[in-house]
Amino acid sequence: QTPEEILHHLQNIVDFGKHVMKQFFGENYVHHGEIIQLPLDFVRQLCLKIQPERPECRCDKDMDTLSGYAMCLPNLTRLQSFRFAEHRPILCIEIKPKCGFIPFSSHVSQEIKHKVCRYCMHQHLKVANGKWKRPSKYCPLDLFSGNKQRMHFALKSLLQEAQNNLKIFKNGELIYGCKDDQDCGSDWNELARHLKPFFFPSNGLVSGPHCTRTIVKELIHVITMALLSSTDTCRAGDMKTVPISQGRSYCEASAFNKELVRNGKHKLESSGLPRGCLLYKTLQAQMLDMLDIEGLYPLYNRVEQYLEEFPEERSTLQIDGPYNEAFYEKLLDLSLEDDGTVAFALTKVQQYRIAMTAKDCSIMIALSTCLQDECSEQRPVVLTSKSRFTFSVSVLDLDLKPYESIPHQYKLDGEIVNYYLKNVQAKDDPVMSNLFKENEDCTLVLHKV
Repeated sequence: QTPEEILHHLQNIVDFGKHVMKQFFGENYVHHGEIIQLPLDFVRQLCLKIQPERPECRCDKDMDTLSGYAMCLPNLTRLQSFRFAEHRPILCIEIKPKCGFIPFSSHVSQEIKHKVCRYCMHQHLKVANGKWKRPSKYCPLDLFSGNKQRMHFALKSLLQEAQNNLKIFKNGELIYGCKDDQDCGSDWNELARHLKPFFFPSNGLVSGPHCTRTIVKELIHVITMALLSSTDTCRAGDMKTVPISQGRSYCEASAFNKELVRNGKHKLESSGLPRGCLLYKTLQAQMLDMLDIEGLYPLYNRVEQYLEEFPEERSTLQIDGPYNEAFYEKLLDLSLEDDGTVAFALTKVQQYRIAMTAKDCSIMIALSTCLQDECSEQRPVVLTSKSRFTFSVSVLDLDLKPYESIPHQYKLDGEIVNYYLKNVQAKDDPVMSNLFKENEDCTLVLHKV
């Protein structure tokens, strides 16, 4: 890419955060950054310095050392708005919550997708492909339920098997989370040692498993309260994409749900999320995926066919930007009546891209202990048994998902569902097992009745 193309690409990222995602999440939660120019010598030195520190899985992606353009963003492992806490130890929890609802679209072809969430199904394929050693018990629907018991279970599951869905930083340095694709063993005792000064500053508890469990429980409580807090409004906050009641509020594969069923209970409480909290806004943006990839893919093909005939229309359709006010306004059309036009198809495609962005974003919760006289009404505060925390919540990884990735998503969706049906559900159901034996000849014999 030329320096001009890189500048244009970066400007699109900034504009998308500023004019689109801020409308969905709110001013305080989204930090769109700004574009700056750097001396090329500085960029080259920086590239050499950080290369040994990069994770192995990122080393195949080269840093741009030729254009001199870069994005300047705040360090979200720090508190974003409270100057008094700048010189105190800061704890930061990064959570990648993933998709928090089950598809409700009539276009879904496999009934299992109406019962088991995408994340829980994908876990099995990832383990089979060697991405992870074992499946996580985390289910996004538990976190997005608003029910504190389910949320606590979800966060505990993330702490047990962090994968790439949870990281914890102390003063900007990673102290907990997966270092690579394989090593996900959780050392709660080591984590408790780092966290003890935050939660028990007077050293009231000594050591041992009881101390560790108590500290982890306090951490989960603080994360839950921060996630349920409401500190910002946004333009899209009242936009109801679809009543959540239309979709199932729990996932049949959730370990929490299975435990309930084992205990003879079949009703899962879903308390609902406070409308102003970041989880609620994230879910609303995710639910712009109203058709599921199965319903969306034919519309993508309609747009593609149009572009083959009229390639010069690509810029008019704003597929590659500009991501401005006009782009945002088109996203608010939630109609599902297909009139056969390219305009309808394009709106659904763009809404799907927003939904995919929201499904893959990360939430950063920065925490710092504060004294009682420092905590005013303007500052959100969470209380624990021995401490009080002020906090800021931010959302990142909000780059718009590429238009060109839709065929890949369609193919991946089929792979995830087929693997789950053949290798997971089939084991639980002997009748299903016989249906999915590959390469086996079958003869249908009809008897007179």
